Amino acid sequence: MKYLSFFFAFLLLSAPTLASEDFKVDVPSFPVGKNAMIPDVHVFDGFGCSGKNRSPAITWSNAPGATKSFAVTMYDPDAPTGSGWWHWIVYNIPASASSLAEGAGVVRSTTLPRGSLQARNDYGVHAYGGPCPPEGDRPHRYIITVFALKDKLDVPEDASAALIGFQLNKKALATVSITGFYGR
Repeated sequence: MKYLSFFFAFLLLSAPTLASEDFKVDVPSFPVGKNAMIPDVHVFDGFGCSGKNRSPAITWSNAPGATKSFAVTMYDPDAPTGSGWWHWIVYNIPASASSLAEGAGVVRSTTLPRGSLQARNDYGVHAYGGPCPPEGDRPHRYIITVFALKDKLDVPEDASAALIGFQLNKKALATVSITGFYGR
């Protein structure tokens, strides 16, 4: 009996807490491969960039059964800021949702799943802000992460990306990411 208890404790402690091999994400318009670039339709329109600033369609599947809500972020760790650049944060997405439509990341969006909220990005707006790295930089990485959460976030409307990131990591059951590249 002693060995059986040890065996079950070992299994419990060795189980991954934030990884789920079945949890998947797809961003159909993000080409695969380091040399493939995010299309201009998703690139920011400003700061010297002239894209359409349209958020990509994102789908996910096979989230953990205990998921109570989702969040989606898009982050550039290569931005020359010392802290990266938050392009998009959507949180309190209902557990019944499995996608965000292309173009849903506009201010006061009516196409996000009901109850979803957009946090202020590093462009200063509660919306999607596309890639726009400095001219001449090597292509930057744009990491889209879907968080399966054990609860909704309870944060102020103008919460910083750091506060939201802390809450996301604290409440995450599983995460899954996909990376796109863009340079100019």
